[in-house]
Amino acid sequence: MTIGILEIRWHGRGGQGVVTAAQLLALAATLEGKYGVAIPFFGAERRGAPVTAFNRISERKVRTRSDVESPDMVVVVDPSLLKIVEVTKGLKKDGLIVVNSPHDPCLKGYRVAYLDATNIAMKLGLTIAGIPLVNMPTLGALAKASGVVSLKSLERAIEEGLGKNVDLNIRAVRRGAEEVKVINHE
Repeated sequence: MTIGILEIRWHGRGGQGVVTAAQLLALAATLEGKYGVAIPFFGAERRGAPVTAFNRISERKVRTRSDVESPDMVVVVDPSLLKIVEVTKGLKKDGLIVVNSPHDPCLKGYRVAYLDATNIAMKLGLTIAGIPLVNMPTLGALAKASGVVSLKSLERAIEEGLGKNVDLNIRAVRRGAEEVKVINHE
């Protein structure tokens, strides 16, 4: 796949693993011979506060490490953020937005990929202190809906980049890829 620099912005809440997901996506890209960087944004975040992370993926070396202002894709792991954060801000025309939601969030003008990542995490027992870890199913949905990396590369990235619950996280990524629905809203 020939690409310029593909830019992705992640939205979630502290403790939901958006930084980990961005890091694993960058690692999966490098495993495919691309250049991938993950840029976490650390402000005054705490568990439950809105957080962001960013990716840049390219076939050429990526030197820019600043925040992504005009993403090609946006990933929203907490659907409540749709009401309090302008998640589509700067999203390129016909961009892809991946949302953890059991229902189509109907975001006009974008291609929307949605899945019930919360339900997947709960069914798999992928939780910490009762809080569902939705980043892995959402990461699988992103890979499937965008084709930016293969599921095989994501699985290898999880094996190399995570120290625990590797099999469970791989199952969550696969389920996210299987259950994602994509709708083009014009």
